[in-house]
Amino acid sequence: MFRHQGKSRTLQHNLRIATVLSFVAGIVNVAGFLAIHQLTTNVTGHFALFINDVSNVKVWEGTVFLVYILSFLLGSFTSSFLIENYNSTKKLNVFVLPTLLEVVLLVFVALASNFFLQYYPNVIACVLLFAMGLQNSFVTKISGAIVRTTHLTGLFTDLGIELSQLFFPKNHPDKKHLIATIKLRSYIICFFFLGGLVGGFLFTKLELKLNTLLLAALVLLGSLFYDDLRFRMIKTRRKYQQHKNR
Repeated sequence: MFRHQGKSRTLQHNLRIATVLSFVAGIVNVAGFLAIHQLTTNVTGHFALFINDVSNVKVWEGTVFLVYILSFLLGSFTSSFLIENYNSTKKLNVFVLPTLLEVVLLVFVALASNFFLQYYPNVIACVLLFAMGLQNSFVTKISGAIVRTTHLTGLFTDLGIELSQLFFPKNHPDKKHLIATIKLRSYIICFFFLGGLVGGFLFTKLELKLNTLLLAALVLLGSLFYDDLRFRMIKTRRKYQQHKNR
């Protein structure tokens, strides 16, 4: 799901990566909010609070929200920079490094929260926002800007537009493509919601707190090697069939 790029990507590839990464984002969103009462997957709310504090001349409070925003921006920049650098050196899977970096950050927050990090909520917010900036950037580049997984505002907007277009087939004759995009956005929304439910259950009911992020890291790591594992399984199956037919 990570390896296929450009014209080789299909709806199935985008559906797979959308479900996995939106599930991860849902976990991070809920776990981050329950832990520090801050949004950790997007910066829309932080930007509004930043403007409010600036208008009321609350310098320190406004600076904190500005750092949150810049953390997400830096994550996006870092992800794109690593991908462009890998592209220039002709590496096969240019998305390995930013994905592994996100895994490391999620594991770091989870483990460090058991010792000292719980006393630094602003650091937790910045690290998680940086990680979500990484994710949003590389999934945007993988899918050709079709898939975004860390926030839902644009998704609900696009979904509403596309649902309305179903009522005007003359203006939008490519019904198959329209239904495919509606399906994709619906999957993202549903798995973001599912990730939130799972994250909330682990955080509160099982009292895992920020250790909940370990599940997100595990899912992300598994998805990274999904293509290689699937390829090996197919290769093994073919060898077995050839041997059996002899």
